[in-house]
Amino acid sequence: MSQIGTIYGQALYDLALEEGLTELILQQLQVVKSCLDAEPQYPALLSSAALSKPERCGLLDESMGCLHPYLLNFLKILTEKGYVRRFSDCHRTYQQCYYRDNNILPVTAVTAIALSPRQSERLQEKLSSITGKAVLLSNKVDASLIGGIRLDYDGRQVDDTISHRLDSVRQLLKNTVL
Repeated sequence: MSQIGTIYGQALYDLALEEGLTELILQQLQVVKSCLDAEPQYPALLSSAALSKPERCGLLDESMGCLHPYLLNFLKILTEKGYVRRFSDCHRTYQQCYYRDNNILPVTAVTAIALSPRQSERLQEKLSSITGKAVLLSNKVDASLIGGIRLDYDGRQVDDTISHRLDSVRQLLKNTVL
């Protein structure tokens, strides 16, 4: 994560916290991120030297005028400073601050097949009871795992997949002297 993303994301979070708008701004940040991810040329346009700063800010007013004024002004500042390409870093910092303050732990469960709603619910409950945090669970499918589950959270990985177990056995056999 960039230093710019950390500084600006934290500043936006501090403002939103002071005004009691952290959840609203987070929701709108996620919408903006989805839009920018879907249209990767838009940040390039907002960074283009071919347009003046007022023109670039005008584009934001036209396309994102429905956002909360704090967020819209934040995007304008990023655009004017030439940091709009660091938006994802700002979003990530803001989200981390929100999750920290609201005791939320995002967890990605990687499985060979998609978890059923019931399995997701049970796993989320179990992880919440273990961690003491509200777990925000997402599921990614990776058929190469063969079976089992890998949990990714807080920069850690708990791997209980069949492919991991097979790799462990393979490594053990490789290092065994007969």
